[in-house]
This record gives sequence, C-alpha cells and structure tokens, in this order.
Amino acid sequence: MHNFKRLLLGVFVLLLVLLILAFVLENQQVVSLMFLGWSGPQLPVSMVAVLAFLIGMVIGPIIGWILGRSYRRVRKPLV
Repeated sequence: MHNFKRLLLGVFVLLLVLLILAFVLENQQVVSLMFLGWSGPQLPVSMVAVLAFLIGMVIGPIIGWILGRSYRRVRKPLV
C-alpha cells in the first residue's frame, strides 16, 4: 500500500510538472505591465503569472496573520 501511495504521488507530481511546462511553453509572448505610471520590464506572460502567484502566496498568509492578531485582540473572554 505504501508503494502505491508513493507511485500515485509520483504520477501526480509528474502531471503537475507537465502542466506547468505546457503553460510556460504556450505563453511566451512578451508583455510590459504598467502600474501608476511605472512601467515594468518586458517579461513573458508565463513569468508574470508565476510571479503574481508567488507574490500572492507570500502576501496572503501575512494578511491572514495580521487580521487574526487583530481579531484575537478584539475578542474578549466570556468569563
């Protein structure tokens, strides 16, 4: 059973890598983003999407942690 789980995990990781590779290869058009007058460097669309995903993975938990702290501070014990 342990080997089956390991094989299933390996197949899942391989499929994920293939999907990411297909996404990167299909989105090689170069774009330049503009935000508030600031123009970013020209990067492939896939790189912009991956960077946005990674930044969201960092910022999301930080915002959750900050909101959780403020919620715990406001909540008072019932005793």
